[in-house]
Amino acid sequence: MFTKDGSPLAEKQDAQSLHAWLVLSHVNGMQSRLYNRLLHIFNSPQNILASDPQQLQEAGLHKDLARDISKAGQGLIPEAMKCALDLCQSWLDSPEHHLLTCQSPDYPVLLSFIPDPPPLLYVKGKPESLHSPMIAMVGSRQPSAGGRRNARRFARELALNNLGVVSGLALGIDVESHRGAIEAGKSTVAALGTGIDKIYPQANKAMFEAVAENGALVSEFNIGTPPRPINFPQRNRIISGLSKGVLVVEAGIRSGSMITARFALEQGRDVFAIPGSIHNPLARGCHKLIAEGAKLAQCVEDIVEEKLLPVENFLAADDKPEPCLSEEVARVKNAIGFDWVSLDELVLETGFDVQSVSVALIELELKGLIQRENNGYALTPP
Repeated sequence: MFTKDGSPLAEKQDAQSLHAWLVLSHVNGMQSRLYNRLLHIFNSPQNILASDPQQLQEAGLHKDLARDISKAGQGLIPEAMKCALDLCQSWLDSPEHHLLTCQSPDYPVLLSFIPDPPPLLYVKGKPESLHSPMIAMVGSRQPSAGGRRNARRFARELALNNLGVVSGLALGIDVESHRGAIEAGKSTVAALGTGIDKIYPQANKAMFEAVAENGALVSEFNIGTPPRPINFPQRNRIISGLSKGVLVVEAGIRSGSMITARFALEQGRDVFAIPGSIHNPLARGCHKLIAEGAKLAQCVEDIVEEKLLPVENFLAADDKPEPCLSEEVARVKNAIGFDWVSLDELVLETGFDVQSVSVALIELELKGLIQRENNGYALTPP
């Protein structure tokens, strides 16, 4: 695992903690929004699994789901879940395979600020790629020849301007976007709508491996999850969530690319669109976006010259979601006010040792929640 600057993590979540995250994610009916709500109430998967059914029902869960979670916490795990967990552990045994939780210091900062961030991210390749400034590129699975050329050229030139490319590894615009970034010798990231062990579509097998080698593949879906139509709109929020802006290359009015553009706007990202011929039905989605206020992208300079600010600057204070924090990090944050406080004072206030407080402060600073000056710390003003 790596930190934002690419250096090895000093401290990993232990195997027991990761097992709790995985167990909870495999309980039937556990969706990301519900997972996040439970984390907000109980702070950790261990606490959730240790809760009795009554406590879980009081948190808003249906009695059947509350019962299943409680049983899983007691080790009463169905055979099918045991097999799925074994599959996950087998996949994680590879040094190129990683599991990031939303409470990990190496979880992508931009993604942590979106509404409903994935509680878990499976990563194949280089996790540090997730922290590079990126532009999402999306478009039709059956683009025109001009659309393919535009995707490849824009991706290559964006990469040469130190902007990584994130897309969805679908046929058409997605693949050409990944290819352009790789041709420039830069990293690219693909968000998948399947388990990360599934290559979909099979025609993309070579690109699947190329992206993992030159950047990273990511998925919030558990190992073994097959391609389902409902998964792909859900993964689109990750494509936009990892990026500082979204470029729609070529898309119809009713398409997954328009869903990604909508997610981008909700997340406070810039949306760019490449115009096309009025006779090309695949340009109509781009024209609609431009008419509604998306930025016209005729060349890469139209994107590069934009001030792509950190995502927290895009969000109004009232709309800014709180990133997931571990119980320990949240306790350190709660001990900090808008007046400056020293490290020694935080150690006394929290009862933690100096190293634990220091690690928590680094995470809070990376997430933009606190600021540091003259060896003191204060909350970032809203």
